[in-house]
Amino acid sequence: MGARKRISAEARKEARKTQYFAKLRNVPTSPRKMRLVVDMVRGMEVFRALGVLKFSNKEAAARVEKLLRSAISNWEQKNERKAEAGELYISEISVDCATTLKRMRPAPQGRGYRIRKRSNHVTLFVDTLSSNDSQN
Repeated sequence: MGARKRISAEARKEARKTQYFAKLRNVPTSPRKMRLVVDMVRGMEVFRALGVLKFSNKEAAARVEKLLRSAISNWEQKNERKAEAGELYISEISVDCATTLKRMRPAPQGRGYRIRKRSNHVTLFVDTLSSNDSQN
């Protein structure tokens, strides 16, 4: 690895230490369905978002709720204290496409229709309101 690359990699690593996030990879749900759930909670305070996800009747909501709990836990572990109500919010959440399983289904007259079983990756960042205010 070259010097420039190493320096930028170390800078990224240092910046990552101040961010609190959780990733959910290879979820066997289409990204479109997952984005419907993610859009409901984007930018919300975390405990309010947990309530919204708990009472949502979408299947993807349970997965995002578990991911959000993991991100809160990561924040608590790095800061060595419990999160208080109104302190944390979802600063960034994104859904990306993952691998697609391609299957064939028999169709009339000897044809085959392609079935695409999609999956996705979800990345969730939490942040404190006070650190956001100091940056602006």
